[in-house]
Amino acid sequence: MLKKQQLQDIKKLQKECEVHDDIQLKLNWNMLENRESDHLDFLYYENDTLIAFLGLYPFGSTVEVCGMVKPSERRKGHFYHLFQEGMVVAKQCQYKKILLNTPAASRAAKKLLFKIGANYSFSEHQMVWQRSLVEPIEGITLRQAEVDDLDMSIRISIEAFGMAREDATSMERSFQKERQTEMFMIDVDEKTVGKIRVSRKEREAWIYGFSILPEHQGQGIGRKVLCQVIKEQSSAGYSVHLEVETKNDQALGLYKAVGFNVVHSQDYYTYLL
Repeated sequence: MLKKQQLQDIKKLQKECEVHDDIQLKLNWNMLENRESDHLDFLYYENDTLIAFLGLYPFGSTVEVCGMVKPSERRKGHFYHLFQEGMVVAKQCQYKKILLNTPAASRAAKKLLFKIGANYSFSEHQMVWQRSLVEPIEGITLRQAEVDDLDMSIRISIEAFGMAREDATSMERSFQKERQTEMFMIDVDEKTVGKIRVSRKEREAWIYGFSILPEHQGQGIGRKVLCQVIKEQSSAGYSVHLEVETKNDQALGLYKAVGFNVVHSQDYYTYLL
């Protein structure tokens, strides 16, 4: 578990890097603040000042890696040393896939990833809802997920995302531990057809894991769900955000249709131990 001061230092360094580089880093704060140990986080200090940080974020058998270095202390090998430490832990944990993420606009990060032998895999857009009107919603029910919904939630991840059962089970159990996050099951005619997570912090509501069973896709359910979530969160005073892979044309079209616009993009690179 990271200490309160360490979390504050990470936030301070993140803000400094984002302002200096005009980017937005993806540090998965829900996971950082809910760590049960500190073996996945690597911090380098000089004179009580955080100089570099690297975090590992497991999603089943995949682990995402994101890091940053104080702008005035770059090109001194700080990130590379933390990365090497992180890869030792990744190997010990036997993760099957390693993904490094970086803001699409960060040329310096891409040069470093190329140097260590990482290969480009895919990109994600970060989107924010920017429309004022939401259409009426009928025919669906969003309800809080309960313990008895675990098997269905795992099934949806397997069928909608193509995940292995082991990964789906691991991820669902980890999501249950996150604070400030709610899981909703999507019911149509009293039958569960999908799920969606909403994480709220600092007046922002983020949508994650939005999925509909394949046999119920293409029926307008997704649009209704999005409209309902947008209406509830925006009415409560939250801006509404989500992430989507850039090659997912169907999802991109849906999000844009209900009023989401792209504000940032993240590139993902695979790394082989």
